[in-house]
Amino acid sequence: MIDLSLEKLVILYVLLLLPLGLIYRYSSSILKSAAISVVRMTLQLFFIGIYLKYIFQFNSVWINLLWIIIMVVAANITITKQAGLSNRKMFLPTVLGLSLSTLLMSGVLILMVVQPTPFYDARYLIPLTGMILGNSLRSNVLALDRFYSEIRRNKETFVGYLLMGASLNEAIKPYLSQALKTALNPFIATMTTIGLVSLPGMMTGQILGGSPPFEAVKYQIAIVICIFCSMALTSVLNIFFSLNVAFNDYNMLNDEIFLES
Repeated sequence: MIDLSLEKLVILYVLLLLPLGLIYRYSSSILKSAAISVVRMTLQLFFIGIYLKYIFQFNSVWINLLWIIIMVVAANITITKQAGLSNRKMFLPTVLGLSLSTLLMSGVLILMVVQPTPFYDARYLIPLTGMILGNSLRSNVLALDRFYSEIRRNKETFVGYLLMGASLNEAIKPYLSQALKTALNPFIATMTTIGLVSLPGMMTGQILGGSPPFEAVKYQIAIVICIFCSMALTSVLNIFFSLNVAFNDYNMLNDEIFLES
């Protein structure tokens, strides 16, 4: 693989002046968060590059599992925050749904499909779980944000369903449908164009690393299927797991679950 020197990376950071300039000109309110995200991305990736070097060397089942737990917790904190929900109120139900779906799909992919030796090999366990978790994070943000914001925005309609005798599960159904559509549509569009419009990251990385293209294709198919399953499952689970916290005994939405504006 061709090495990218630090001097070459500087070229890309100069290129960042283009989107940052456009943001400054047309949407200055997100300039600070955009700049901070670039800095955080850089620092986090450099630190994780150093950290993973030693994780791969030790290749301990306990260290690998500990790192996955840290990934899940960090992802869940991001989900609740980006969805505009209180982490204090919503952390437990959402981390449960995220953990179940991510570990289930990662387990199927690693234990039944890839089957590395040992099964906890960090070279497979951490990157594959990370890809599933990262996509589940994005779908959860979209699903939870759409679900609860729509119920809050259409409170009169929602209460009308309840007054007409609908149960909570019946009253939330149209909002759950909207949330799932919002969460999955972007990835469905991506799946439709994979191989025609773009080559996915995992496949591209394997090809650049010297793997035969068809071998890279098989891995990409496996990870895409597991990602899609995890996105759908975790979006639905997190909504249902959070209902007891989000609604009171009278099936009214609890405003305390939202972050203060």
